[in-house]
Amino acid sequence: MNRQQLLASGISHLVAAGIDGAAQDARRLLAAAIGCPSDRLSLHLAEPTTEAEEERFTTFITARAAHQPVAQIIGKRMFWGRAFIVTPDVLDPRPETETLVAHALQEPARRILDLGSGTGCIALSLLAEWPTATAVLADVSTAALAVAQRNADALEVSGRCECVASDWYTAIEGQFDLIVSNPPYISAAEMRTLSADVVDWEPHVALTPGGDGLDAYRAIAGGVTSHIAPGGRLMLEIGPSQANAVSDLVAATRPADLSVLQDLDGRDRVVCAVY
Repeated sequence: MNRQQLLASGISHLVAAGIDGAAQDARRLLAAAIGCPSDRLSLHLAEPTTEAEEERFTTFITARAAHQPVAQIIGKRMFWGRAFIVTPDVLDPRPETETLVAHALQEPARRILDLGSGTGCIALSLLAEWPTATAVLADVSTAALAVAQRNADALEVSGRCECVASDWYTAIEGQFDLIVSNPPYISAAEMRTLSADVVDWEPHVALTPGGDGLDAYRAIAGGVTSHIAPGGRLMLEIGPSQANAVSDLVAATRPADLSVLQDLDGRDRVVCAVY
C-alpha cells in the first residue's frame, strides 16, 4: 500500500463517522504519522507505507472518528506562526485569537499579564515578538500551567515568564502594561449547541463559566484598575454577540479609551481599553 491509498482509506473512515472536513483532517493526521510537514505531504503520497506508519495513522484516524480534535491527537497547533503543544487540559488555540495578538503588537508593552492563559499562546506569542518583555501567565488549572510552561520552554522564552496558579487576580501582584485574556465566555445555553469535538474533549472550565457567559469578564473588570499601569491596555477576546455587554462592564472601570475590534471575518472579537 502506498500513502495515497492509506490517505484514501482514512478519509473514507472519517466520512463514515460524520466528521466535517474529513479530507483535510486525514491529510494532517497522515502528515503527522509519517513525520512530514502538512504542506509537503503531496510530495510523499506515491511512496510506500511502513507498518509503523500504518499503525500510527490507524490510531490517529480512530481517535478522530471519536471526535477527538486533531490538535490533541498530534499534540500541537500552529498559532501566530509557531507550534504550540496542545493536550486535553487546555483549550485548542483558535485562529480568531490571533486577532488579539495582532492588535496587541501595535503598541509595545514591557510587562504582560495573561489571565486564564491555557496553552499560553497569547502571552508567549507576544514574548517571542518582544525580546525585552516579561509576562505572568495565570490560570486556575495547574495542568494547563504545565502545558504553558512546556510551550515557554519550547519557544525559549521561559526565562522571561512566570506561570502562576491563580483564580483570576487572587495570586497576582503588581501592575502591568498589558493585560490580555481569552476567558471562558460560552453561556450555559450555548454549550448545548456545541459539537462533540468541543464538548466531549476540551476542558469545560476553559469554555464556559455557566449562566450568561459573562462571569469571567465581571471578575477581570473588577480587578483591572488595581493591576493596570497608567497608560496600560486591557484586551479581552469575546464571543461575536458579546461586544455591548462586555464593553459596558469595562466602561464601568472608567478607561480613557474603549473600542471593539473585529476579526478577519468582520465579527466583533476583542474589547480593548486604554487606562
